[in-house]
Amino acid sequence: MYGLTPFSRNSYDIFSLFNDFDKNFFGDRSSVCSCRTDIKDEGDRYVLESELPGFDKKDIGLDINGSYLVISAERRSDNEEKDEKGSYIRRERSFGAYKRSFDISDVNADQINAEYKNGILTVELPKKKHEEPVTKRLEIN
Repeated sequence: MYGLTPFSRNSYDIFSLFNDFDKNFFGDRSSVCSCRTDIKDEGDRYVLESELPGFDKKDIGLDINGSYLVISAERRSDNEEKDEKGSYIRRERSFGAYKRSFDISDVNADQINAEYKNGILTVELPKKKHEEPVTKRLEIN
């Protein structure tokens, strides 16, 4: 009975064919829109590593907005192919933007350090030092 289901998910499924067509025609949009980020707690600081492959350093923004760290990246590309008459055979333009925010209310924002190398943005976020509450004895008059 299960083999007779008209909408099975095999390699000849009409929906998977459309998804493949969509991916091939419009490009793999997930490569621009996703940015995987790892955050490690190293005791006195947090280390944030964000994957931004294919971006130039100048196209990446790292901003502090109140108590949030905002990572943004933008990429544009133009591809043109013309025949000998100068008419377009193919002309493609693509644009992708990415933006993500992180709460840094527990971070000393003046000492944040960032580096971009081999498609990985590494941000060191030193934690604020928590002061112990002051205890003292008051005299009674």
